[in-house]
Amino acid sequence: MQHVALYPGSFDPVSKGHVDVAERASRLFDEVVLGIYTGDEVADKRALFSPEERKQYAIAALAHVPNLRVEIFTGLTVEYAREVGALTIVRGLRAVSDFEHEFKMAHMNRHLAPDIDVVCLMTSSQNSFISSSFIKQVALLGGDVTGLVPDVVVDALKQKFGTASER
Repeated sequence: MQHVALYPGSFDPVSKGHVDVAERASRLFDEVVLGIYTGDEVADKRALFSPEERKQYAIAALAHVPNLRVEIFTGLTVEYAREVGALTIVRGLRAVSDFEHEFKMAHMNRHLAPDIDVVCLMTSSQNSFISSSFIKQVALLGGDVTGLVPDVVVDALKQKFGTASER
């Protein structure tokens, strides 16, 4: 029996931190599904990129990982985990501040689906300060995000916001 893990998130945009966690998860599980949550039901976050764009960027960034596939989903994460046959949900932790949120989410998921476990992977230290929100803010203000996100995302952000020299 293959052990499938779901790595869910908005990935708006996918960062080097996301890539790091996905690569490491791929070494622990037979198959990893990187699930891009559309967020259509949650009004507190507005996505910069469409789900299809986020999928395209994640596929490009993780093409070198043979046992990983990228999908788009909506609804409850635990229901999608069941749909793809995942027994584990993978989450990344950057700092103590992430822990409290992930802890609460893990307990809610456990309440909803006691048969699905949550595994948290600590991000590599060089990625611990990276968040998609910071990436978007820096890019919007014309800052250089090279090295923080895959090259395909650097190009997409330049197209979306332009560069400081173009302003």
